[in-house]
Amino acid sequence: MKDSQVLKQVAKAAGIADSYISAWGEETPVADETLRHLLTALGYDVRNDEVLLESSGKHNRVEVLADVKVVRSGEAIHIELQLGASARVNDFSWRLIAESGEVFEGWLQSQLVSDMRSEGGTLTFSLPELACGYHQFELMRKRRKSPYLMTLIVAPTACYKQQPLLDDKKIWGTSVQLYSIRTSHNWGIGDFGDLKQLVIDVANAGGDFVGLNPIHSLFPANPEGASPYSPSSRRWLNLLYIDVSSVAEFAQNDKAQQLVGSAEFQQRLSAVRDTCWVNYSEVSSLKMAVLPLLYQTFVTRHLDKHTARSKQFLQFVSDGGESLLHQATFDALHAHLKQENDDVWGWPVFPEQYRHFGNQAVQDFIAQEYEQVELYMYLQWLADIQLAEVHELANEKGMVLGLYRDLAVGVCDSGAETWADHGALCQDVSIGAPPDILGPLGQNWGLPPLNPEVLKQTAYLPFINLLRANMRNCGALRIDHVLGLLRLWWIPKGETAQQGAYMYYPVDDMMAILALESHRHQCTVIGEDLGTVPDEIIEKLATAGVHSYKVFFFETAEDGGFYSPEHYAPQSMAALCTHDMPTLRGFWHCDDLKMGKELGLYPNSDQLTQLFNSRAESKQNILNSLNWHGNLPEGVGLDAAYVPMDRVLSEAMQVHLAGSSSALLSLQLEDWLEMDKPVNIPGTVNEYPNWRRKLSTDLDDIFTRDTIKRLTQRLNQAREKASHKAD
Repeated sequence: MKDSQVLKQVAKAAGIADSYISAWGEETPVADETLRHLLTALGYDVRNDEVLLESSGKHNRVEVLADVKVVRSGEAIHIELQLGASARVNDFSWRLIAESGEVFEGWLQSQLVSDMRSEGGTLTFSLPELACGYHQFELMRKRRKSPYLMTLIVAPTACYKQQPLLDDKKIWGTSVQLYSIRTSHNWGIGDFGDLKQLVIDVANAGGDFVGLNPIHSLFPANPEGASPYSPSSRRWLNLLYIDVSSVAEFAQNDKAQQLVGSAEFQQRLSAVRDTCWVNYSEVSSLKMAVLPLLYQTFVTRHLDKHTARSKQFLQFVSDGGESLLHQATFDALHAHLKQENDDVWGWPVFPEQYRHFGNQAVQDFIAQEYEQVELYMYLQWLADIQLAEVHELANEKGMVLGLYRDLAVGVCDSGAETWADHGALCQDVSIGAPPDILGPLGQNWGLPPLNPEVLKQTAYLPFINLLRANMRNCGALRIDHVLGLLRLWWIPKGETAQQGAYMYYPVDDMMAILALESHRHQCTVIGEDLGTVPDEIIEKLATAGVHSYKVFFFETAEDGGFYSPEHYAPQSMAALCTHDMPTLRGFWHCDDLKMGKELGLYPNSDQLTQLFNSRAESKQNILNSLNWHGNLPEGVGLDAAYVPMDRVLSEAMQVHLAGSSSALLSLQLEDWLEMDKPVNIPGTVNEYPNWRRKLSTDLDDIFTRDTIKRLTQRLNQAREKASHKAD
């Protein structure tokens, strides 16, 4: 028993909860073995009580001055010092270097707030009010050679919102998986050129944003690893989204133009465009046959001649720093090793000498194959330029948000970010979700989390860099599983999700930094807060100005009836469906349940019967709600068992939701096209072609359809009406 108490005490100090409330409302203890595994992953020695307590003492050692302090604008800045009672106050002076470069100095004794040292407390003093930003604080002590250092972060009280949102304007936009866009000129996958066209079409129709799936870097050498939620790195972009034909060097390279213009290449392009599912291997083969040729042109025409364009690239490389070098080296090395052995899917199966960026063999590879590394830097630059052009275009078109990007909850354990990691990530842990009613085994996502201890030691720099990379070139950022700012379900590597526990994060600090970066990038924040939402984060998200995520199908009362969209929280984004759900048509016709049965996702027939019954009830309640609000079209029956999902009902549901109080309304293009196949079936890997399904028609065709024109007109009217209600 004693052993367990010490273990729990140390776990609590580390931020690990020893119990949790299950989806069934029961307090569930965490196994001691899980706590030991997780503490070991954090670097604790768990051999016995004595060494565990000693290890905990080292990890939680109280320094004179903390590494970082985060305060909200307008709050008094009080700095706590952990000093012995014998330390003399007049031995200390301080200097503060503001982010602006301004320097403040003073003596500690003149700014003293309280001295609680005799009672085992802290010595506290105040600093002058500071502008929002990242400031460096130094505390000097007589006869001590070096100062104590702290990063002082001052943040706004809430995230940024564009003026129309502050004025209660209700806006709408479309969400799309970028790869799924079809056009007559792309290379078998939606690209940044197609995104420009979509932005123009949506803006012309009255929409104010286009929402994207995560566009993080994946694995160029392993293109079939297509899940946007298992990226190689969250700081760089997916190179397959480059619009090759519009790269400046393409017009200057005769060889590339001849290759693309050849009968064989055109035939391959035509074939890869015509498929209903993205053929990632063929798309990659086509693009990587041409992009290296464009890089060679860039070297001879620009880098060798030190042109203005080469200076822009070199600035990009300089700004990208170590992180860009990590990404480019990983992609170049992966491609090199893949040529030798096709089974090399990620760094865990690289030859031993290449398994970490810091290894000498990797440094030798960079020196010997620098052109290959620079090629991938060039490709990241092209992707960044093209994304920036789309964002600029959205601004020119007067869209309130323009692009909204999606930040995945973690990175794949075999990609660039884990390969080059120096301790910011806990690599012996995976995140996921505890068991719930639909998933009795829980979920293990295979994504290593950020280490909260290291976050504080590094003044949150990994988190800051992550936000900066993802708030570039967009007007809003959706944070997948935003509850992760409070806690994440940590699972020891190699264990099942049932063997997990909640790790708590410094949520107030992280949300303050989120607000600061949001203002710096003029980027609204949307938090995906579906699932079990602990009470303690609901108010924090609301106060921090983070838009909640209201998915129509989940907004139900205890009796199963649907809440009126007019009652949704104004600070939210409303949506009918998400990428993890069936389409509107698929939902109504239970295609997801039928497919789940075929794929063996519901081994328990009673559970499946229950799901079918629940779906029938939901459909009936939807019709009742539409009817009660006067949004059920004439001719549509009231008995859901006999009402199919057709264009009339689909439009009615979208217009019904457009009347919501939510500031933002996001609708999926596949629902406009009445598609039935889902983007992704959670819980499947090879059973279904996830992240590959294209839209059913060319982009050129969508916004010229009379039915779509009428729908967008009705959306504009409903959103305008909802805006006036807010007044």
